[in-house]
Amino acid sequence: MKFISTRGGEKVTGAQAIVRGLSTGGGLFVPEKFPQVSAGEMREMLEMSYPERAAKILYKYLDDYDEKELLSACEEAYAKFDGDPAPLVRIDDGVYILELWHGPTCAFKDMALTLLPYLLRKGCDICGIKEDILILVATSGDTGKAALEGFKDARGIKIMVFYPSDGVSKMQKLQMCTQEGGNVNVVAVRGNFDDCQSAVKEIFASAECAEKLLEHNVRLSSANSINFGRLAPQIAYYFSAYLDLVTSEQINMGDEIDFTVPTGNFGNILAAYYAKQMGLPVRRLHCASNMNNILTDFLLTGDYDMHREFYKTTSPSMDILISSNLERLIFETSGRDCKLTEKRMKQLKEEKAYSITPEERAAIARTFDGGFADEDECVEAIYDVFIDTGYTMDTHTGCAMKVAVDWFEKNKNDETKMVVVSTANPYKFPQDVLYAVTGNDVKDSFKGIKRLHAATAMEVPKSLLTLREKPVRFTTVADSKCLFDEVLKFVNR
Repeated sequence: MKFISTRGGEKVTGAQAIVRGLSTGGGLFVPEKFPQVSAGEMREMLEMSYPERAAKILYKYLDDYDEKELLSACEEAYAKFDGDPAPLVRIDDGVYILELWHGPTCAFKDMALTLLPYLLRKGCDICGIKEDILILVATSGDTGKAALEGFKDARGIKIMVFYPSDGVSKMQKLQMCTQEGGNVNVVAVRGNFDDCQSAVKEIFASAECAEKLLEHNVRLSSANSINFGRLAPQIAYYFSAYLDLVTSEQINMGDEIDFTVPTGNFGNILAAYYAKQMGLPVRRLHCASNMNNILTDFLLTGDYDMHREFYKTTSPSMDILISSNLERLIFETSGRDCKLTEKRMKQLKEEKAYSITPEERAAIARTFDGGFADEDECVEAIYDVFIDTGYTMDTHTGCAMKVAVDWFEKNKNDETKMVVVSTANPYKFPQDVLYAVTGNDVKDSFKGIKRLHAATAMEVPKSLLTLREKPVRFTTVADSKCLFDEVLKFVNR
């Protein structure tokens, strides 16, 4: 399997795509063609464990890796999870929640970032790369901690995470700033997530930065979802959710289902689209946003326009206006026109907007639709599900549930099964979830955890409870234009 850039000019192996993260021209690596999963292979996967299913899907793309080693790496990665890595919970007739937060950092990013260290280190070995790898991560909250935990003390790898100084929850900030490991660094950035992400992309695109790092025997790579090594493991849980519906006799093999996915950077829902392209019987993908509903507007109008107010919400992982992975969908929808994709991404950078054709919008609408929840609607969705079923959701899942409910209200006779993707443990946002469930407001996150536990009886992850006792290691705050200076300080240590 070869990979090409959304902006043209390159063809690389899977290992090269993962090690490099981003193409030379700033494009994203995509598979030259989508591998297919046959009906026979789907039946074989019914009896497989989650690591076996994940390895099966990954090897379809990463055939330059050793298949047995890939399975072993999946088994080791998902052994770090609390039980089933991706359990499916039925909460209503025809509505299910896919819980993706049973990993070490209580967020769905663990599904890929526990495995990425193996993919990257092995990728370096396959490519004959001897230099140390420096991973740069821009995070809106969850990716940062998951990447730090996944790569801590990894051989030949350093990792540096940038997060918006006032754009993550207290629990997310504590998770990152107390991170252990001798090869990690965390920097707060004055601005929002888009400022962090744009600055990191500029470093990747700079030949001068690359040369300076090579002087220190260091190469750059990424753990954001722009890296195909982040995206590929996420494809697996859509297959696994479908197979679980079959084995629990909720659907018959071949029946189509829908997914509702909360997403800001478009990576999580793009993985579902890739699963559909591989043959998974997916009918529709419902894209759920918060008040930063740029994706909702794009799916409705075909216009991607950043000239809008930016909101800080209680679902901070979706507080994003530049959805990087949308470039991969635009590339596919344009007929894989790399020049047109590059032109549009240039327009986005320079003019803060671009548009697709009515024909392209119609093609996207055959699979995708979008919706969003404002702050009150998110609270109401969390409250309603808790009162009706006793199930507790985080704020991002609350946004997704509101979009799913809206769909059923508009399509009352729709009997297609709906899977709502849940991306974070509610205790990562204890004050906001407590308010939604009980109406009580507390200032302290740890008091929020205590009271939320009293209200819901939901088990509290030990990794979050112990944060209060850990020393804060990282306190640096920097301007987005000065991030490479911080990078050089880190590699010079």
